[in-house]
Amino acid sequence: MAVLVAVLALLLAPIPATAADPPAVKLSSSQAGTGGSITVTGSGWRAHALLMILICGRSVPSTGVRGGTNSCANADGRAVTTDAEGRFSRKLPVAEPPVPCPCVVHVATVTGAKAEADAIFQVAGHAVEPLPAEPAGGRLSVLTDTRLDGSAGLLTWFGAPPARTLVFTVGNVGTSAVKNPLFQVGTSHGVFAPQWEEQQWRGTIQPGRKARIELPVELAAGAHGDYTVSLKYGGKVMAEQPWGVARPWGVTLFWILVCLVVPAAVFRVGMAVVDRVRPRQTARRRGLRLPEAALRLPGLRPREEARHALPSSSALPWFTPDNDPGTAGRLSAPHDDSPTSPTTPTRKGPP
Repeated sequence: MAVLVAVLALLLAPIPATAADPPAVKLSSSQAGTGGSITVTGSGWRAHALLMILICGRSVPSTGVRGGTNSCANADGRAVTTDAEGRFSRKLPVAEPPVPCPCVVHVATVTGAKAEADAIFQVAGHAVEPLPAEPAGGRLSVLTDTRLDGSAGLLTWFGAPPARTLVFTVGNVGTSAVKNPLFQVGTSHGVFAPQWEEQQWRGTIQPGRKARIELPVELAAGAHGDYTVSLKYGGKVMAEQPWGVARPWGVTLFWILVCLVVPAAVFRVGMAVVDRVRPRQTARRRGLRLPEAALRLPGLRPREEARHALPSSSALPWFTPDNDPGTAGRLSAPHDDSPTSPTTPTRKGPP
């Protein structure tokens, strides 16, 4: 029973999860000449991630791409999207990088969390030179995650350039002090390459010391969407920070108001012009006399003729003056004085 219980416990115990494999890159050939092509395969990448494949010079996998993408054949690069399992396969044309070899095939994510991997590659016929020695003395390393401080204001809502402050902490891991270090801050949108801008920090960082660095970052007016802020020092990218910029809805509201106000203003101006021109025609119509205008209306003609048929005197006929000989002694309306009427019977014979 004890053995059975132990077996069941082993079967039911959770299996410890293995660490995720880092991104890896494999090449179909380690050497090829210009004009040929190689097949690049990868595994361990994020699912449905957009990757960029480049041939870069003056680089080895241990140090990465020195000098950034300026050392790569960017015009002949290829993009690829990983599948649901984080794998990909893509043909890459062989091109000479702008700097001498040693060379690598560099694969890096375009959007989302940063990940990259390199594989040694030799471009046949391309110049080969030893890597330049790293400068002795002070060396800076980013100790904390970068962040963007600041918020959007009312002017940004109406299309003003969005601005933030890139904040990070660096430490001097070298043997000498670093005075007034020169950083490069780049902003990129989507799949486009970053646009770098040099910014110098005033101060001195002694060996073994650290310092908090704040560098301003500003985008173009009306910018919106997903941006990435990159930090470079000594030709090497040290950190990247995503930045989501809201759409300037105030600009949209402004154009909507323009589309409503301008037609209304044009309509009012047109009506004012019509009012200034119309009084001449109205004066002619007002010059007509009322009887003439009424006679032209068919509904008023019978009343006008009846009015002209009435006597000029306003007195009623049965209230005429007493001096009229034809109506003397009559104080009431005229009535029939005939001896007989159609409804009165007559007697025959002597009374």
